[in-house]
Amino acid sequence: MTQTLAPASAPAPGRRTARSLRLLRATAVAACLPYLGLKVAWIAGSHVGIPDGSVLLEHRVAMAVGNGLTLLLDSCVIVLALVLTRPWGLRVPAWALAFPVWVATGLLAPIMAGFPLQLLTRAFGGDDVSASGSGGEPFLDPWVFTVVYTGFIVQGLALGALFVRYARGRWGHLWRGRVRDLPVRSVGAPYQALAVVGAVLASFPVAVRLYWACGGAAGLGDGERTAGFRALEAMHVAFLAAAVAGTLLLAFRGARVLPVKVPLAPAWVGSGAAACWGGWVLLAALLPADDSAERPTALMTFTYAGQMTVGLLLASVGAHFLARRSARARVRP
Repeated sequence: MTQTLAPASAPAPGRRTARSLRLLRATAVAACLPYLGLKVAWIAGSHVGIPDGSVLLEHRVAMAVGNGLTLLLDSCVIVLALVLTRPWGLRVPAWALAFPVWVATGLLAPIMAGFPLQLLTRAFGGDDVSASGSGGEPFLDPWVFTVVYTGFIVQGLALGALFVRYARGRWGHLWRGRVRDLPVRSVGAPYQALAVVGAVLASFPVAVRLYWACGGAAGLGDGERTAGFRALEAMHVAFLAAAVAGTLLLAFRGARVLPVKVPLAPAWVGSGAAACWGGWVLLAALLPADDSAERPTALMTFTYAGQMTVGLLLASVGAHFLARRSARARVRP
């Protein structure tokens, strides 16, 4: 999507709708505040939520840089909430809005699915080291994870509701109808090839993560051999499978009776989760560590890199599909 797809003007929302928009916007902003407050405190030198002996206290410069980056990322949620609810937001170029929302989807969706999954695993007696490093030493107090991840889930729900309403009004024509109604060349041949390449490459991270989800331990450190980790691996397999399936259905017009939005939604969410979360953990894996036991293994690093690559390839196919649909809509009499 390379052009602004919004109409020149849009009808003003009704009183009830405007109230709902304000409530969702306020919820998204409020959900950011605990996380932003912690980040500001840590950058200022506070140790709130960080126990004595935490590895985080050993890398003050890296911690300050990381906290600054994540502070900036979460601040973008507030900006997006404003864009999605203010009249001037309809004038934002499509790519300038779609890309950050896709990134937000990719970072928040695994948390929204994964944190409740970890809680459920723990409730059934599974071990969980979400608040510990690989060596067993806690690096954050447990309450920090509860506060932060709960905030992320609320952010995701509020921002998702705002974006669905916004996208339906601005771009809803792009996914109207059923797959069988799509033109034969709704996706160009080069991008069909990219979809196939992405699907083939996905077999590597899917196979590795499925192996870990089933209890395999090769290529893992001691800190990853937990029930909570295995549940998260199964979740990442599901995101990858959704991205591949949705993208292939769009690229080759499969399952022709389905509405277009059915394969488009998993292609969007799955590619975002694969690319953005894969890239995020890859970045964390490449950061220096004093203890070699704390460094991800080569297999983990290659798996994260493969997942990120697959997500980017599949996302490019989805972007091409939407851009092509938009171009056809603009030239119709």
